[in-house]
Amino acid sequence: MKLTCLSEGGNYHFPPCHILNICGFRVLLDCPLDLSSLMIFSPVPPSSNSRPQNVVSECGCDLSLDSISMGGKKKKLRPDDEISVNSLVHSVPWYKTVNNLHLWDVSFIDVILISRPEGMLGLPFLTRCEGFSAKIYATDVTRRLGQLMIEDLVAMHKEFRQFYGPEGSDLPEWMKMDQLEKLPLQLKEIVLGNDGTHLGGWMPLYSAADVKDCIQKVEPLKYAEEVCYNGVLLIKAFSSGCGIGACNWRLKGPKRDVSYLCSSVCASDPAMNFDWKSLQESDTIIYSDFSSIDGGDNIGTEVDHSAQMLATNGLSNTDQSSIKKLLDSDKNSEAGKLEFVLSCIVDSLRAGGSVLIPMGQLTVMLELLDQIELSQELPLLKVPIFVISSVATEALSFLSIIPEWLCRQKQEKLFAGKPLFGHTHLLDQKRIHVFPSICSPELLSLWQEPCIVFCPHWSLRRGPAVHFVRRWRTNKNSLLVLEKGIDAELALLPFKPVTMKVLQCSFLSTLSLSKILPLLESLRPKLVLFPNSLKQAITSPYPSCLSSLSYSENITLSVPNSRVCSELEISADLVFRYLWRKLRQENASVAALEGKLIMDHGRQRLVLEDEPTNPFPKKPALRWGSLEPDALLSALQKFGIHGTIEKEADENGDVFSVHVTEPGKVLVKVRGTDAVISTADKVLAARVLDAVDSILDKL
Repeated sequence: MKLTCLSEGGNYHFPPCHILNICGFRVLLDCPLDLSSLMIFSPVPPSSNSRPQNVVSECGCDLSLDSISMGGKKKKLRPDDEISVNSLVHSVPWYKTVNNLHLWDVSFIDVILISRPEGMLGLPFLTRCEGFSAKIYATDVTRRLGQLMIEDLVAMHKEFRQFYGPEGSDLPEWMKMDQLEKLPLQLKEIVLGNDGTHLGGWMPLYSAADVKDCIQKVEPLKYAEEVCYNGVLLIKAFSSGCGIGACNWRLKGPKRDVSYLCSSVCASDPAMNFDWKSLQESDTIIYSDFSSIDGGDNIGTEVDHSAQMLATNGLSNTDQSSIKKLLDSDKNSEAGKLEFVLSCIVDSLRAGGSVLIPMGQLTVMLELLDQIELSQELPLLKVPIFVISSVATEALSFLSIIPEWLCRQKQEKLFAGKPLFGHTHLLDQKRIHVFPSICSPELLSLWQEPCIVFCPHWSLRRGPAVHFVRRWRTNKNSLLVLEKGIDAELALLPFKPVTMKVLQCSFLSTLSLSKILPLLESLRPKLVLFPNSLKQAITSPYPSCLSSLSYSENITLSVPNSRVCSELEISADLVFRYLWRKLRQENASVAALEGKLIMDHGRQRLVLEDEPTNPFPKKPALRWGSLEPDALLSALQKFGIHGTIEKEADENGDVFSVHVTEPGKVLVKVRGTDAVISTADKVLAARVLDAVDSILDKL
């Protein structure tokens, strides 16, 4: 088995990507896009004929971008890294795929496994390639939500094409080397990467037809549903808790049992809980949660107290109850973060400011809407909530009909006759309004400030979020909520000067460093593959029962096989046909196996083979054992054959000859495991062979 890490990923929206060679098949684990690289582009300039005048307006002010508040911290740009809005690329955006993935021949990829919707955004780039024939698997929900995310991406891209015109077939001007040299260092590193090799990963966006063709090739699965690829590789998906429909994978073959453990979330409301028990007893675990390196336990200096809620006791216990307690300990922390975000929203609304929440994680939006529905303060403020997205109506409708994919608390609401999510109540009370575009006439008639707006895109380069940042950027009472891991200064560069408040939050609690080893010790794998950067970050001692190897980007790691032998299933009707022979020197019986070897659902099976029309000649007998000189001479004498022994000098020390003189001349030469009988008398040769057989085991 070989593992090649193509990308360690970035933030939540850019998951890792790997190529796994297992059982002779190449498996691609996720196919994401690095949408944070869109920040090198300038958003479409405002135009009075392309936006509703009473919703979006330009403001002028001379305040510095350094006044942005990000978790109570301010970050200064170094003089040699300073960039301005004119430094950004003013062109139709291209999209950065996983580095070096374009170097692989897609016709050699056999299987693609998608862990969550964000890992699906780069898939149409592969499926439109000539020669693509891989089987694609994703959970039913991941497939649908991934489709909506891709369609929304294509819809938002149209705004650039309408402004700049259709794209040409040639390389865009900004990608030429003389233009790249003019970019500031920070933007140049985004385009070329730290090693200058990432330029080949940039591609123009796929079309709506490419998306339709791609989705048709994705085979949906349920949790724990088993699918068999080519009769050899068994594949199952288990909940990771990192979003509705997100999963970890388990792959089983004749000689391999591998679990792929990607980003997993302990406090997984509203998604189904992290199913760690189904990953137990794997031969190998590929650990691929790079977010653990960043901690992911707090949302800034204002809420550092929530990180202290994490339970750290009982780490040495590896029984199921202690591990469950360890994983469940993040739920209080997650609730504390959401309550803090809601308090910031209320403070901004009371001060007369509006709140913009660029949609990133669908799960976070649902949880915030649940908090808003439960809040006793927000109804008193009487502020409207707007959800603006081309796919918002479909997404919210879809989530209301998939209770089997949600956590136990949500399912209990269904059985009690209550709505699954808080936004259902908000829609009934007309406190929340859903629109496909900011140009919708209904939105203009209902528009009111202050308000709360959920809309794409978190990169602040496309979608309705661009227009609302322009509108509220100089309102010091307005609030912009961004996710941790986004470069807020670069994201807000096109809108400077900015005085609105910015709150960066790490919403979902991925596995922290303190929980990785206790969890893996409970899973009891024979081998764990860690990313090298994560292995260096873990300072606590490794359990003695845990063997591990580390991998790095773009370096192929050969993984040893922990299984000495593989299992073979023999059909009952075939077993009774075998002639069993008891060994002389061991308490065991053996038989020569005959039949047809087949692969069936990852298992090697020997079944009865139909009798051939022209059977082959009978195979020679298989003999084994050792021929000692004295034992051989004694056996020959029992058959009336007499001779003498002559030992020969050899470095192996086990070469000798028997010269038979009566009843005829025969030479028996024994060298190691070979014995050669030389004589002109066939009858005498058969008697010598019978003597040899009498002291050897034979099939």
